[in-house]
Amino acid sequence: MNEQQNNNNSNQLNIELSEEVAEGIYSNLAIITHSPSEFVVDFIKMMPGVPKAKVKSRIVLTPQHAKRLMKALKDNIGKFESVHGAIKDTEPSPMPMNFGGPTAQA
Repeated sequence: MNEQQNNNNSNQLNIELSEEVAEGIYSNLAIITHSPSEFVVDFIKMMPGVPKAKVKSRIVLTPQHAKRLMKALKDNIGKFESVHGAIKDTEPSPMPMNFGGPTAQA
């Protein structure tokens, strides 16, 4: 049984979360672009009445990881809505979303 516990422990991933990263970064806009080999998600913080917004974080994913993220978000949103009710969709932002590449807004 001890050997089985050791095998199970070897399948575990030890993830470290620094205090700075644990605080998180607020984002109210995401810009998604892609190439044949990667997806780039830029998380942006827009402020009302300010015409300029800054990218607060950029995450680069392989297409396979992007698809896994999409499935995980869908699963978690479903779980959230089953407890708290449907999340209301807001109106799309009137600002242009095309910054020179294939783009989607999330």
